[in-house]
Amino acid sequence: MRRPKTAERGYGGRWQRERLVFLKLHPLCITCQQQGRVTAASVVDHIIPHKGDPLLMWDWNNWQPLCKPHHDRDKQSQDKGGNKRTVTIGVDGWPVN
Repeated sequence: MRRPKTAERGYGGRWQRERLVFLKLHPLCITCQQQGRVTAASVVDHIIPHKGDPLLMWDWNNWQPLCKPHHDRDKQSQDKGGNKRTVTIGVDGWPVN
């Protein structure tokens, strides 16, 4: 079965415009910040995968800025069930045991 094209999944012109605005307002990767690093975000990630739900798709409260490595490696692994371990990050940006 072929995967639908980007625009068919909702990532057409409107998404491209919205993501650029979001990244201008949120220019740093949130995961890198939690780890004490400063890295430019290049991906707008859905915290809760929208799976076609337009409310989740367009809800800015469901978006987070990520760098490409964190999106492609960490987030995609979580979405596929590969990383089930939960890590709590303290106010200092370090994992809490």
